[in-house]
Amino acid sequence: MYIERLKSKIHCVRVTDANLNYIGSITIDEDLMDAANIIEGEKVQIVDNNNGERFETYVIKGERGSGCICLNGAAARKVQVDDIVIIIAYGLMDFEEAKTFKPSVIFPKHPNNTL
Repeated sequence: MYIERLKSKIHCVRVTDANLNYIGSITIDEDLMDAANIIEGEKVQIVDNNNGERFETYVIKGERGSGCICLNGAAARKVQVDDIVIIIAYGLMDFEEAKTFKPSVIFPKHPNNTL
């Protein structure tokens, strides 16, 4: 049996931009991606602490060291700049592996989303 389990989490980062005119996705600073073990194109869940929105999209790389957290396309309508969001990625794994798997969880510093 396989189960879906927390794989990666970027806890409480500040939205730096919302670009309605982009095709879609979330742009994340590559340093944050590396630290949380998230890759480009990976599906993530976004949870907005300010308004309660929960939605899914995929990741694109943002400029390393920029602190960029930008919601693009339709997702831009679900957040406001300066909202605090949690970015979550789940992995599908064998039940036994899931019992001992250690997720990558990071807690960036505000207001610049730095490690």
